[in-house]
Amino acid sequence: MQNNRWQRAMARTLLNLCIMILGLIFGQTSAGTSLAATSQAYESEPLVAHIITAQDGIAPDVKTITAGLHLKLGEDWKTYWKSPGEVGIPPKITWNGSQNVSDVQFHWPAPIRFRAFGIENFGYKDEVVFPLTVTLENPGAPVDLKAAVTTLICSDICVPVEFSLDLSLAQGTGRDQDSARLINAFLSRVPTPGNTSGMKSDVATLDTESEMLTLNFTNDLPFDAPDVFPDMGRDTAFGAPDIRLAGDRRQLWVQFPVLALAQDPPALSVTVTDTNRVAEFSPRTDAPPTPPPYEIAAAETSASALVWIILLAVGGGLILNVMPCVLPVLSIKLSSAVKARDRSAAQIRAGFLASAAGILTFMWLLAAITIAARSLGYSVGWGIQFQNPLFLAVMIVVLAVFATSLAGLFEITLPQSLNTRLAHVEKGRVSLVGDFLTGAFSAVLATPCSAPFLGTAVAFALTGRPVDIVAIFTAMGVGLAIPYLLVAVHPKLTAALPKPGRWMVGLKWALSAALLTTIGWLVWVMVGVAGDTAATATVLAATVLVLLIWKSTMMPPVLHWTALLLTLTAAFAAPVAIAGKDRSRLLEPAGEIPWITFSRPEIARLVSRGEVVFVDVTADWCLTCKANKALVLERGEVLATLQSDKAIPMQADWTRPDDVIARFLEDNGRFGIPFNIVYGPSAPEGIALPEILTTNAILDAMEQAAPIAGGAVESGS
Repeated sequence: MQNNRWQRAMARTLLNLCIMILGLIFGQTSAGTSLAATSQAYESEPLVAHIITAQDGIAPDVKTITAGLHLKLGEDWKTYWKSPGEVGIPPKITWNGSQNVSDVQFHWPAPIRFRAFGIENFGYKDEVVFPLTVTLENPGAPVDLKAAVTTLICSDICVPVEFSLDLSLAQGTGRDQDSARLINAFLSRVPTPGNTSGMKSDVATLDTESEMLTLNFTNDLPFDAPDVFPDMGRDTAFGAPDIRLAGDRRQLWVQFPVLALAQDPPALSVTVTDTNRVAEFSPRTDAPPTPPPYEIAAAETSASALVWIILLAVGGGLILNVMPCVLPVLSIKLSSAVKARDRSAAQIRAGFLASAAGILTFMWLLAAITIAARSLGYSVGWGIQFQNPLFLAVMIVVLAVFATSLAGLFEITLPQSLNTRLAHVEKGRVSLVGDFLTGAFSAVLATPCSAPFLGTAVAFALTGRPVDIVAIFTAMGVGLAIPYLLVAVHPKLTAALPKPGRWMVGLKWALSAALLTTIGWLVWVMVGVAGDTAATATVLAATVLVLLIWKSTMMPPVLHWTALLLTLTAAFAAPVAIAGKDRSRLLEPAGEIPWITFSRPEIARLVSRGEVVFVDVTADWCLTCKANKALVLERGEVLATLQSDKAIPMQADWTRPDDVIARFLEDNGRFGIPFNIVYGPSAPEGIALPEILTTNAILDAMEQAAPIAGGAVESGS
């Protein structure tokens, strides 16, 4: 009896316990604390994405709800901000098919800065939530969100991703505290108007060439670790900033190189981050330029490093004597040797020393011009004078007169009174003016060539102090002058030449023909720089000038000199006046190699897709470039590779001035051409090649840059 009573009591206890547990479960549900409402997840190896909301249901009369696009990125994977940089695609969402949605406002948290494929980019890594403010058509009614998302995620390669996310919210009053906290955390990183953050934007300057953007900010508190993100539209890109703090760290000066500017850019918007503060400004860009608060001292070059660079410069100058541009230089040097054949040892020595002095004087003049141009803010480079139509016109005219004189058509002499005066001053001596000018002219004609060691030396000079520029250009001049100096030390070397005879007439005609060939090349260069009309006008003026000099004895002196001056004026003024109006012959990549036109952003896009890109920076006036093309690029394995799908050949034409190409060269530490570099998934920063190309160097670089087998990432589904 007692046993049955005990069993009934136990049964009642178990029943009450079950009722209490069920009551707790149903009580929690009725209280409106259901599981969080999120969309189904999109999942791939580099990315997991879904839509989250702070609300689990739509409360009565609610007009807006807070949601977020939540992206979790794999290790080393990144996605992009609204202004991604030179390459990249920001996330984009469309809401077609959504129900009870009148508008969705997409908010952009402040980004971080990172480099991808050698280019500055703005974006996010690890995890990001893009807050969404959803406005309802019918307040309090259920909502059906249908998001179609497109974005680009990048690591060693880039993967474009497209996916759809759906989320339905019924009526209810529940709230997801975890999602709300996550959304609010990223919402706090969305920039607020600058005047509410304690920061102020004082000055913004976009220079007249649109090459530099300079910004100034002040802060009511000291800056800690500020960063600045400018935005002028999708097609505008900025390089790495120069950030400087002053005034007890309350003043911020920052300058960006403008790598690319949209054709019709929107107004500037700037996001500034500093520890836990984020602000947004919209400054005008027409303020006067402001200097930096202080200058950054250049790192001192050690004596041993400077000596090494000087030796490289001497070697580069010496090698210039055997480069493809040696044809006109060799003509001048042989002419000097022939003229010196019958001189005394002292006269030979003096003449060749004068030629060496001419080379050095030109190099010092070039150094002075470089220092002056740099101080005025101009970009400088080796050989860029050949982009100037006036310089080309002067060279064509001078070479035409020199070549026809060498052929014996006429002899250039000084006026009789001056000859008499020089005869008294230099009795028993030979005038050294001609030798001096010969040396200077040979140095001028050598500048369109590059040589091994020369690129390193020029880059060091053009990024160094004025004293470095002078030292390196002097060393290059010494290297170029070594053949003259050898003859000056050993005058008997000229005795190796055959004795004067009829062969000298043939030699003069051969040298004259060589100079005429050089004139033809310069005319071809001018066609590329200034157009057909300018080149034709220069050739006609040079021809008339030669005829006037030849027939000078048949004309009265006044008429003769007037005609000479008018012809010279026409020869030099025509290409300057016409240049820019006749640009009919632009370099169209052609020939056996399927070149595509240079585009710096396109390099990164191609590499992000797993392609290998071979970049060739060339110009009509660069004879070393032409030699590389004829001897290496259009031969054998290199040609077969560039014609295959193993590499994409890209050509940059620097025949005419081009700021984009100049900045590309400068960013790679080069100031002259030829310049060749190979990019690929395994070498996103690029592998620079030597000035003188070889088959093995090109093929090895392409192999190093190629994607690692099996390294591609599927975009998921």
